Amino acid sequence: MENINEKSDQFYLEKAPMSKAIMHLSIPMMLGMSIGAIYNIINAFFIGLTHDSIMLSAITFGLPIMTLLMALGSIWGVGGGTYISRLFGAKETEKIKNVSAFVLYGSMIFGVAVALLCMIFINQITSFVGADVKAFSATKNYISFLFLATPFLVANFTLEQIVRGEGAAKESMNGIIIGTIANLIFDVLLILVLNLNVIGAALAFAISNLCSLIYYIWYLQTKSPNIDLSFKYFSFDKKIMKEVFSIGISDFLMTSFLIVTSLLLNNFAVQYGDNVIAAFGVSLRIVQLPEFLCMGLFMGITPLIGYSYGAKNKERLESAMKQTAIAIALIVGVFSSAVYIFRKDVFSLFASDKSLVGIGIYILSVMLISTLFNGFTGLITSYFQATGKAKKALVMSISQGTLFIPTIIIANSLLGLHGIIFSMTIAEFITFLLGILLYFYKKDQEADFNLVVQE
Repeated sequence: MENINEKSDQFYLEKAPMSKAIMHLSIPMMLGMSIGAIYNIINAFFIGLTHDSIMLSAITFGLPIMTLLMALGSIWGVGGGTYISRLFGAKETEKIKNVSAFVLYGSMIFGVAVALLCMIFINQITSFVGADVKAFSATKNYISFLFLATPFLVANFTLEQIVRGEGAAKESMNGIIIGTIANLIFDVLLILVLNLNVIGAALAFAISNLCSLIYYIWYLQTKSPNIDLSFKYFSFDKKIMKEVFSIGISDFLMTSFLIVTSLLLNNFAVQYGDNVIAAFGVSLRIVQLPEFLCMGLFMGITPLIGYSYGAKNKERLESAMKQTAIAIALIVGVFSSAVYIFRKDVFSLFASDKSLVGIGIYILSVMLISTLFNGFTGLITSYFQATGKAKKALVMSISQGTLFIPTIIIANSLLGLHGIIFSMTIAEFITFLLGILLYFYKKDQEADFNLVVQE
């Protein structure tokens, strides 16, 4: 019998008590995501210190671009990371080297191609994100430097997923922390000291990703027992490409549809005034806390699901899903109940205008209903990704976005503002029901387990 060190990542994937395994894998991910969320406010904070509203608008217009570039990394990272977890469970460790080399070098080549293409159409892209005449030049400068750094951004996100795919949750968190600290330092240097404004913000973000990337490369090359990033393992293997892209593209589409959903919501809500837009913004930030915690949970156990599936350990796989679902229910139940009870006090922390607080409490209450569903939806989607069920993962990835578009159009025409407020909750509820149906529909399940990793 194989002797596994109780301090190794493999021990937590294969043998540790389930509650202990979930905590080991998910808590660092929760912390890492919470720290990583600082990315969303650091640049805005330091740009705000320049007291230049045009610069602040530029980084706001550039936010979808930043999200999109990270989503491009998920094509390689999520697809490669989940495949590595399955191979690890199936003890096909030699093939893991080929997969890891393919996603690293492939993502960097892909990043260069994306950067070149986007720089050719930089003016059109700047207009597409909504930059007006005043903010056009600053927005163009900001996203231009983001595009130039695309190879590092995509490769960093890719290797973060690969590290997690091996079960190294702490090391994944370490990379995120290194990037956040670097971002903070270079924001001060480039924005405040060298007065580079939005260019400094973009450069700081790029350098922070490069720092994280260097850490992940160092860890995987010197500490990882299974992964080797040597170029000699790189090849365009059809089997590897199919496994990586079939899952990775589903995650990319999910993020892309979330961007579309956000833009569509803003477009419909703006007709009802600034207070409604502001209320949606504040409410979204409040409900992000349980969402990030739940994401940390189901993203943290994704390697455990993939490993158990690859090892054909059905009992451990089902135990992981059951206990994680219970944990999500507890997090959402406690948070949503507490915020609902004190909803007026909570929202008043962010706004003092009575009319804004009034509509904000209404929107927040409806969004709290959504938190009851999206944690479980995310868990089910992660299950499909980790187990290589590409078609089901694709359906879950695009369902919320595709359902939201007709829902908000119909709801707005029938119920006006009330329809807009409830549209996202309705779409998320339907997606949740769809996920439940797909998860419990397990035709030929035993045969499926016997064909976990095909040569």
